[in-house]
Amino acid sequence: MNTLMRRTGNNNLGFSSIFDDLFGRELFNWGTNNYSSTSTTVPSVNIKENGDAYEVQVAAPGMNKDDFQVKLDGNLLSISSVKEDSNESKEDNFTRREFSYQSFQRSFELPKDVVDQDNINARYENGLLTLTIPKREDAKQKPPRMIEIS
Repeated sequence: MNTLMRRTGNNNLGFSSIFDDLFGRELFNWGTNNYSSTSTTVPSVNIKENGDAYEVQVAAPGMNKDDFQVKLDGNLLSISSVKEDSNESKEDNFTRREFSYQSFQRSFELPKDVVDQDNINARYENGLLTLTIPKREDAKQKPPRMIEIS
């Protein structure tokens, strides 16, 4: 059985600092850390396709439906959110203020001339934003057709 071990020191074995840097990072932990390059949380997304539509699910618990903006620009679908909170409590000799700010944006390129842009539907419930993106009639997959041989 092979085991990956994290290397934490050089131990003068002649390995370069690049090797140490490579294994010092958590390269194999992509599934458990869902952060962008700016260390902000990016929600997980599932995309499913069936014969009639695409379904995009964005896991974003703790949000309100008004926190989202969904935009379709040509074939580029963008889902973004900005949420700001602030709390203030005053006591006799001090004031405490807390601020939080979170935002994200995910963009997806949809297939050209396939999507029925006028009938896209979005709903948010139980922490899940679901977009149903129907296909145009001429782009829907047709059932198999038997071809007669003459």
